[in-house]
Amino acid sequence: MSPSLAVVADNDLKTILPKTESVSERVRRLQAEAKQLAKDHIKSLSAAMVDLEQLAAEIAEGGDAYAPGIREVARQLVEDLDSRVQTLEAIAART
Repeated sequence: MSPSLAVVADNDLKTILPKTESVSERVRRLQAEAKQLAKDHIKSLSAAMVDLEQLAAEIAEGGDAYAPGIREVARQLVEDLDSRVQTLEAIAART
């Protein structure tokens, strides 16, 4: 007696393996990822600067609990951070 024959699925490797990307496609993808990561990083920096600005404002308005020199530095920091955050956001919006 001969063994039975059975129909088997076509397991062509070309249909199983994902299409490999070319070097130029990979470069474009990685550049796009890097740009997105940079944008996310800039957003994190801006958020941290806003948090620091709020903390400095609290110290600047903290009254006699803080030495006058510290309150003045904090007040100046508030002004500087506000303009720096605006600058960062304006530059980021252009890119």
